[in-house]
Amino acid sequence: MDIQENLAQGNDTKVVSITEAARINNVTRQAIYVAIKQKKLKATKNATRWTIHLDDLNEYRKNKYSRTKSMFNGELLFDSHKGFFSINQVAKMLNIPAQKVYYATRIGLMKAHRKGAAWVVHSDDVKSYQENYLNRTTKVV
Repeated sequence: MDIQENLAQGNDTKVVSITEAARINNVTRQAIYVAIKQKKLKATKNATRWTIHLDDLNEYRKNKYSRTKSMFNGELLFDSHKGFFSINQVAKMLNIPAQKVYYATRIGLMKAHRKGAAWVVHSDDVKSYQENYLNRTTKVV
């Protein structure tokens, strides 16, 4: 029985199984097991079955790792308000494959800066690349 069905039927079940937790979080069961093992998700084991309290599952969901919340030296890595974007964000903005963005940074057509394990591109550099390389028209002689 699904947790929403339990609550709709008035059951006061506030715990879910590993499978239900995985379905609610849209992840694999293995991801839930790993979160439990790393003590990122509280769970109890009754004989052979794990149960997870819904409050703990919600807490885990709030604190779950997200690339958008990544920090470097106390500042957000990818802050659109300040004009800093990830390679994938730039690729989506320009509607090109991420590998093309990596290539452009590698050969020097677009500036990118390494912050920890991530590459960060400033919006000015994205505009410059777009104007100078993507929107460029070739002359036919």
